[in-house]
Amino acid sequence: MARIICIDYGGKRCGLAVTDPLQIIATALTTVDTKELFTFLANYFSKEPVELILIGEPLNLDNTPTDATPLVQKAIIDLGKKFPNIPIQTVDERYSSKNAVRAMVEMGMKKNDRRDKKTIDRVAATMLLQEYLTNRS
Repeated sequence: MARIICIDYGGKRCGLAVTDPLQIIATALTTVDTKELFTFLANYFSKEPVELILIGEPLNLDNTPTDATPLVQKAIIDLGKKFPNIPIQTVDERYSSKNAVRAMVEMGMKKNDRRDKKTIDRVAATMLLQEYLTNRS
């Protein structure tokens, strides 16, 4: 089976997570600068089969778009153009960063490590992907 990759997209950087080939477990992959995302993905896709791109969709509690929603929508269009053979699906990313920090506290991570935005982005992407896998079953 091919992997599923999840992107926690941001204006400065993107957290990435990926499934194992059997699509059972989500694992943090890396955090990349947003301007490097497409280069990173092209390189990754050349080495690993990926059947789906998930991307976090920022929404307010009332399901209205946030200030970041247009940025993500543009990224979705660009992903579709650059990687037309890989389907793209959005996942609700409300509270993803807060949940990531909470999980890091529960895992016993040191306070300085929890302040690292790159780590937060990776953990958020991993949690979004694992939630998708859980709900899909």
